[in-house]
Amino acid sequence: MSFDTTIEVLMSQRHSCRGFRGDPVPEEVIHRIVALAQRTASWCNAQPWHVTITSGAATERFREAMLAPVRPGEPGPDFEWPREYRGVYQERRRECGLALYDAVGIARGDREASARQARENLRLFGAPHVAIISCDEALSTYGAVDCGGYVANFILAATSLGVATIPQAALASRPQRVRDCLGLAADRRIVCGISFGFADAAHPANSFRTRRAELSSAVTWLDR
Repeated sequence: MSFDTTIEVLMSQRHSCRGFRGDPVPEEVIHRIVALAQRTASWCNAQPWHVTITSGAATERFREAMLAPVRPGEPGPDFEWPREYRGVYQERRRECGLALYDAVGIARGDREASARQARENLRLFGAPHVAIISCDEALSTYGAVDCGGYVANFILAATSLGVATIPQAALASRPQRVRDCLGLAADRRIVCGISFGFADAAHPANSFRTRRAELSSAVTWLDR
């Protein structure tokens, strides 16, 4: 039995890019990415995602808005953050963070350098574009779940066209400023952002890759 291995290649090539070149992605390539991602499956075919994509001055305006100091009383994320990471989930999170810090030369315990690296999220890691994924508030959690499927397909479509991406929950941490900056309606809930562009291969943050758990820890097989 033979299989088309295209999806295997894309899944193995894809990684979260944390250092981008400044040159923009051609408009026709961005259109191909979103056209492919639009084929994402969704509950009742509701297709609840709406995608706002920035380029040029719009990206710079968004970057500045995200980097601005937190305002008193500014609301938190539209969707509840994880209550805690525990057990194996905390171990994986820690392993990822330490690998990034090692790659960019941040010593353990250097809180100032860690904070600077965290701000790179809000700087979009220098990407020339960001795609903000939002959902109608009435669709609640399952609308956001469908948006997650869209995000996965967006980043695979981008990979297939040589475009680097990083999905970012950090961009949903300040949802009202996202709505204000991008002119989104009050009933749009901010799910996440995807910064994208062409990878800076020389950037040290792009030199590491995260591992994946063994199937035995993620899958339970039942045959009776």
